Amino acid sequence: MNIMDFNVKKLAADAGTFLSRAVQFTEEKLGQAEKTELDAHLENLLSKAECTKIWTEKIMKQTEVLLQPNPNARIEEFVYEKLDRKAPSRVNNPELLGQYMIDAGTEFGPGTAYGNALIKCGETQKRIGTADRELIQTSALNFLTPLRNFIEGDYKTIAKERKLLQNKRLDLDAAKTRLKKAKTAEAKSSQLNSARPEGDNMIWAEEVTKSEQEVRITQSEFDRQAEITRLLLEGISSTHAHHLRCLNDFVEAQMTYYAQCYQYMLDLQKQLGSSFPSSYLCNNNHNAGTPVPSALPNVIGSSAMASTSGLVISSPNISDLKESSGSRKARVLYDYDAANSTELSLLADEVITVFSIIGMDSDWLMGERGNQKGKVPITYLELLN
Repeated sequence: MNIMDFNVKKLAADAGTFLSRAVQFTEEKLGQAEKTELDAHLENLLSKAECTKIWTEKIMKQTEVLLQPNPNARIEEFVYEKLDRKAPSRVNNPELLGQYMIDAGTEFGPGTAYGNALIKCGETQKRIGTADRELIQTSALNFLTPLRNFIEGDYKTIAKERKLLQNKRLDLDAAKTRLKKAKTAEAKSSQLNSARPEGDNMIWAEEVTKSEQEVRITQSEFDRQAEITRLLLEGISSTHAHHLRCLNDFVEAQMTYYAQCYQYMLDLQKQLGSSFPSSYLCNNNHNAGTPVPSALPNVIGSSAMASTSGLVISSPNISDLKESSGSRKARVLYDYDAANSTELSLLADEVITVFSIIGMDSDWLMGERGNQKGKVPITYLELLN
């Protein structure tokens, strides 16, 4: 037998197998053939793997958007990655803004108040840009890469074995269909034995025996492939545990980034505050004051809060109120959403009644609006005379 004959026979066999699977699949869809159902445990594992793949892709893509909002830059990075080349370093938005501020400050004159402030703001923006670059690098290495490895590696293997399982199931069901048809033909042949040669019965008996052997072989192959697929799918739990560790790394990177940015801005505020007379900072103080979320003191510390001289927290009226047992009317400066049932949600510009309770946290007051009561952050309030 030459190689050409072998290739032709193999091609014909493969074509026959493909046609048999296609017929079986079509008949199942039309309800004309029985389908071997997978056991419940394997079905659950398959569903869990598919769910993991879908949500991992969504989280991965949205994280990429978060870290790099520019779609053109993402496409460029993708192309360089596929070409296995390092993408050229580009200036990010905070760094570019910082450079513009420094250039403008230099042009206006470092000795002027505005020029000096622009230079200091520009230097801070450039430091934030560096922190942003570090966040992207750390997140890409510790979070995005493991997610991408799962999609492009582990799940591709699972999908391949799942497709093989589907093919083995179609082969098994096609063999069962042929066996069923052979038994039916044998039974009819036996009933008409008197009208047909006895050789016909022997032919159908041999066909039944051949079909039964084919069912045993395909059943064995199907069971083996189901076990391989099951073992792979059970690794999804380990994948979840690994991705959980990666998620913790991503959160740590974000915490570091935001803490750096806050410290940079705090230092900048101190520098600007020491560079100008108090009249610059106190003008329209109640409109310019920056709200600080109620959870911020717990994260950064009360010493950092004390340094923000432009906040309403330093108002002597509020200090007097906290030392007394009376109540006062206060105007809400900013919207505030209650974090739990002990707090009171606020709407900007509404007027509520506030009072202090002995032993209460120094950053909070009790607020009252009609029948509603709850804690409110004092940085969101302006006491009324």
